[in-house]
Amino acid sequence: MLRSLRVRISQGRQYIGDLRAAVPANFRGVPVIGAGACATGCRACADACPTEAFRALDPLEIDLGRCIQCGDCAPVCPEKKLTFSSNCHTAAIRREDLLISAARPMPPPIAVSEALRKQFGRSLRLRSVSAGGCNGCESELNAVGNVNFDLGRYGIEFIASPRHADGLVISGPITRNMVEPLQLCFDAMPRPRVVLAYGACAISGGLFAQAPQIERQFLDANVAILLLPGCPPHPLTLVNGLMDLLGIAVR
Repeated sequence: MLRSLRVRISQGRQYIGDLRAAVPANFRGVPVIGAGACATGCRACADACPTEAFRALDPLEIDLGRCIQCGDCAPVCPEKKLTFSSNCHTAAIRREDLLISAARPMPPPIAVSEALRKQFGRSLRLRSVSAGGCNGCESELNAVGNVNFDLGRYGIEFIASPRHADGLVISGPITRNMVEPLQLCFDAMPRPRVVLAYGACAISGGLFAQAPQIERQFLDANVAILLLPGCPPHPLTLVNGLMDLLGIAVR
């Protein structure tokens, strides 16, 4: 018993009291674009990007829905315009909101959806489906229920059965072999039901966007209400995105 108490004391307080104010340490989050001008005709950052996340070069515009936060763009920029912050509050409700630039360094704040708050504000059950993912996003989704983040304290939990779920969280680029299982899972959910896209692969296809094995018609037919960029997204991206959307106060 004494040994167990000593171990518990040595661990300190593990849970995060204020999930809104938490800033992850050693996390490569949103790209930061400097205000200076690029060299004429320079394409170094775009050429280094493996997912074609640079939507424009003059001025620079980055698509967070494609960015995998690999960091390859920063060291090749001759003007040193690109760095990465630890900010992970990047959730958005519209695809165009994920475009950032020096003038708009972050996605706009998410407004509370009164309809979703009324329906799911006190209880939201989610079913996660890895549609061809590498297990990076899936590992972070598992973490939202641990002692650090404890999303269950706000009535939001991941469950095993789609028949008891309110929402589908998709990770992975949606491979051809996962199209039917994904649809079957979604069809088993009672209405009303929602879709969330977790990670760059789910949002845009990520590194695999041009692969012939990818079929993304499901998200064309069922638009995600919440887009969570990253590779993988930090658990706080999901936590804060849902709390913003549902109007959940920290307690």
